[in-house]
Amino acid sequence: MASKKATLVFLPGGSGKVRKVKIPSGFLRLFLIIFVLLSIGICWLINDYKKIKAQIPRLNILKKENRIQKTQLAALIRKINKINKEMMKLQEFDQKLRIMTNLNPSEKQEQFLGLGGSNINALNTEQQNDGVYKELIYQTHKSLENLETEIAVTSRSQAELSKFLREQKSILACTPSIRPTNGWFSSGFGYRISPFTNLREFHKGLDIATRIGTPIIAPADGLVVFAGREGNFGRMIAINHGYNLMTRYGHLHKFCVRKGQHVKRGQVIGEVGSTGRCTGPHLHYEVLLNGVPVNPLRYILN
Repeated sequence: MASKKATLVFLPGGSGKVRKVKIPSGFLRLFLIIFVLLSIGICWLINDYKKIKAQIPRLNILKKENRIQKTQLAALIRKINKINKEMMKLQEFDQKLRIMTNLNPSEKQEQFLGLGGSNINALNTEQQNDGVYKELIYQTHKSLENLETEIAVTSRSQAELSKFLREQKSILACTPSIRPTNGWFSSGFGYRISPFTNLREFHKGLDIATRIGTPIIAPADGLVVFAGREGNFGRMIAINHGYNLMTRYGHLHKFCVRKGQHVKRGQVIGEVGSTGRCTGPHLHYEVLLNGVPVNPLRYILN
């Protein structure tokens, strides 16, 4: 059976001769299928190109944002490295203070490591190294976590140091350190010949001779535990400074404080007199440590 053929007729313009071409119908169908497929493919490519072209401005924006983020990351890493160095200095200072104050060392602290290195410079290049970028982000998060931990440790250490120094300040404030009145030292601490018996006796304090009415000041903070008459002392004041320290003031003319009153260093507590057993107006000043009289000159820094 003869195969079916299709006839293509070409009609030239003008007086040209009409041409007829006979081709197998199967070949014509194949040609039409290929043509349709090529047309569809070209349309798809054109549509895809248009979509990609529409995304180009967005891609450029994302690239710009990526460059900005890399610059910001590099700046953040440098900032973290600077904070790390400052934290190391604070921790070194903390350890020095602990050595000076004889406190135990603080909790063990990790050694800070610098971030980035040459990788920071890689961020400023056009090379898109996602591995370096992700590693730097991980290091940044890890370093921030370490900083948070170290800040907590250092804060606890600083709180302990602050408490210790406050206690030391309290001790210093309560330690007699200035002369209680103006005048000259007429009799010192230790053995002397008694002006009353001409016998050798132990003088438990320091006599400061001056005129009656000269103000007497507290040489340190404390609590007045006695203000009244006490035998040979005449009018006497006793101040408990805490930390096993007490001071006593004898032969007063007048009281300016009362028992139970808190006093501050430099506060006027009375006036020099000549009450009790004495040969003239002066202040008898005693310092007792654990109840035992010690040389008051050791507690007069001015």
